[in-house]
Amino acid sequence: MVIKYLIEKEFRQLFRNTFLPRLIFIFPVLMMILLPWAANMEVKNVRLTIVDNDRSSSSGRLVRRIAASDYFRLNGVSASHDEAMESVERGAADIVMEIAPGFERDLMRGETGRILLSANTVNGARGSLGSSYLSAIISHHATELQSGGPAAGGRLPAEPSVVNLFNPNMDYKPFIVPALIVTLLTMLCGFLPALNVVDEKEKGTIEQINVTPVGKFTFILAKLLPYWAIGFVVLTLCLGLAWLFYGILPVGRLIVIYGCAAVFILSVSGLGLVISNHSSTMQQAMFVMFFCMIILALMSGLFTPLSSMPEWAQTITLFNPLKYMIEIMRSVYLKGSGFSDLYPQVSALLGFAALFNTWAVLSYKKNR
Repeated sequence: MVIKYLIEKEFRQLFRNTFLPRLIFIFPVLMMILLPWAANMEVKNVRLTIVDNDRSSSSGRLVRRIAASDYFRLNGVSASHDEAMESVERGAADIVMEIAPGFERDLMRGETGRILLSANTVNGARGSLGSSYLSAIISHHATELQSGGPAAGGRLPAEPSVVNLFNPNMDYKPFIVPALIVTLLTMLCGFLPALNVVDEKEKGTIEQINVTPVGKFTFILAKLLPYWAIGFVVLTLCLGLAWLFYGILPVGRLIVIYGCAAVFILSVSGLGLVISNHSSTMQQAMFVMFFCMIILALMSGLFTPLSSMPEWAQTITLFNPLKYMIEIMRSVYLKGSGFSDLYPQVSALLGFAALFNTWAVLSYKKNR
């Protein structure tokens, strides 16, 4: 019965603050509406300037093919290399493509057609990916010409057939939205508990609990359960927004998402209580939790694949609960995975939940 009154106290304390209930609803709505459009790692509308020194029918077809691509925005055809490079220096172009004289003649002879690509790599991802896309278009165009393909009025000797598994349309939103839901759960169910205990320390109300016979385990459990319930509300809201705004529904079962989220919320809420127990002021708790949030998000595979990280960084990600929950969400959303397929991730989350909550109980200093 004691825990019932403690939980009631937590909810009253939460709703007494008129800002927090609004934050719990407004923050996920704004994040789900805005971030999937902003957090898009696809490189499109690369600004391209072309210098055509060949002025042949083949170079003209190549220019038209590139201009028709969604990845490039053709600024125009410059008269010289120096003029094109000036547009790069002004920030008006990302890539300069210079077609050498005799480009069509060399291709028709079966020789290598010479094209110079100069990429502005101040933004490394934009420059390198733009160059890769452009190289692929040029290579395919040259192959068609040399084999008498569509660009020359014939057909290629072999036509490859590509099947995209799990995300046939190669849309970035089904990849990023599940990860954003996990990030939202971490920010709300991690930050709010991190500020809870230290807030009572500053107000002095925690001393009233310390002189009661309430045990440390009961106290921590009463702190966890309200945010556990809030996490389910936020998760349900985010799942609904993902369907409403982007038409994204999980291929797998919702029970898998809710079951894994139940363990994950306990993990991040336990981490927040650990930080709160070890903090003396609100500012200290906010700074530590913000620092942890940045590290956890960047090392979770939210934006970049973990396989592209160095080995030492991949080792660190093994101790990141966000990594496992993001893998779970993406697997359920895109592949329809079940509990049996997610055994390693679920086991890791159970370990984190046990570790952080045990630590929270032991680190809470209660004076009787």
